[in-house]
Amino acid sequence: MSNFYQQFKTIVNFSEHVDIASTTENIKKGIDFKGPNVWILAFAVIVASVGLNVNSVPVIIGAMLISPLMGPIMGTGLAAGINDYALLKRSLKNLGIMVVISIIASTSYFVISPLSLAEPTELLARTRPT
Repeated sequence: MSNFYQQFKTIVNFSEHVDIASTTENIKKGIDFKGPNVWILAFAVIVASVGLNVNSVPVIIGAMLISPLMGPIMGTGLAAGINDYALLKRSLKNLGIMVVISIIASTSYFVISPLSLAEPTELLARTRPT
């Protein structure tokens, strides 16, 4: 049994193959929100809004896939994991900016093209989870 445990531990252990310093640096680089990420986020939100408006799950999922929100989210997790308050503050600030831009983009879309569904099931599914 001990031999099985050692073999299993060797198979699932990835700490020997991960460069922790490089991984940490890559996550820190992805936190900042500038340049093309602003436009990618705005258009991803507009695509998601169109998906909600036409009641299309694939469009909503596609918008989630192109959205650049993972940088600040991973930065928040890293900051919590390594107890770095300055990094946590930077991550949450960038996440807050992204949320504000998302709200502005979606509000702009729905002002121009009001919600036109009699029964918006996808929108209701996201506001009233089971």
